[in-house]
Amino acid sequence: MTDTSLNLAASQILNALANNELRPVVRTFFDQATFTASHVVHDPSTKSAAIIDSVLDYDPASGRTSFSSAQNIVSYVKENDLHIEWQLETHAHADHLSAAPWLQEQLGGELGIGAQIITVQEVFGKIFNADTRFARDGSQFDKLFHDGNQFRIGNLNVTVLHVPGHTPADMAFVIGDAAFIGDTLFMPDYGTARADFPGGNATTLFRSIRRLLSLPGKTRVFLCHDYKAEGRDQFAWETTIEAERAHNIHVHDGITEENFVKMRTNRDATLNLPTLIMPSVQVNIRGGHMPEPDDNGTSYIKIPVNKL
Repeated sequence: MTDTSLNLAASQILNALANNELRPVVRTFFDQATFTASHVVHDPSTKSAAIIDSVLDYDPASGRTSFSSAQNIVSYVKENDLHIEWQLETHAHADHLSAAPWLQEQLGGELGIGAQIITVQEVFGKIFNADTRFARDGSQFDKLFHDGNQFRIGNLNVTVLHVPGHTPADMAFVIGDAAFIGDTLFMPDYGTARADFPGGNATTLFRSIRRLLSLPGKTRVFLCHDYKAEGRDQFAWETTIEAERAHNIHVHDGITEENFVKMRTNRDATLNLPTLIMPSVQVNIRGGHMPEPDDNGTSYIKIPVNKL
């Protein structure tokens, strides 16, 4: 059976590798508080750009938000005279809040995420007992992407791949010769993403990862997180498909689906929930907006007791 979407992405990558003008410039901003890598990717010929997986600063003790991380992105965009066409989310993150609405106010750009965000909204809408003001139809986003969708950022071709498993809605954005893969893979020495959140599935994750690893070996791979594997002193967020295939400690070539699922399931059972999962999910399923305010005008984050 032919994987048409994957073939489109692979052809795009090979064209970009052969023509340097079709390769994007990528600048990464790493937020050490949440171990998140946000990326600004742009077409050097037109200055058209996208922001991927932005971070809103949030203090869980006080419930206060701030914008220093996002402001660094704004400053870079303005200093380089970039035109933001897209604010892209690889998925509804459980470890940091999205700054996309604030960045839209500052810089513009359409907000896009995978179409299966609707499934995530249904699941977590029930977990957090969201009231009827919370729409579970993806309408908080400007664009819902499906597998194989294509668009352009300036002269750069973009192909979207659905890579579920960590969540049902995970998408990889292949831009020129670069793949922004969210929480599927980490650096080769750290492994792979967890699959135990509601809607996650280790078998599905393995198949999504193997799909990504079918891309050309020279594909540049940009990650959403890094936690510094033991023995490594520096944070890192860029690798290649060939490096992941050869060296990823969880899913290198030769690892079977059965062995991966067993490893991932056992490992996930030992992990604590992310520190910011409660605010992050409630905000990110709303496209980065806070929950609907109560009648006193204040928004509240719910914490379900003994539920997760």
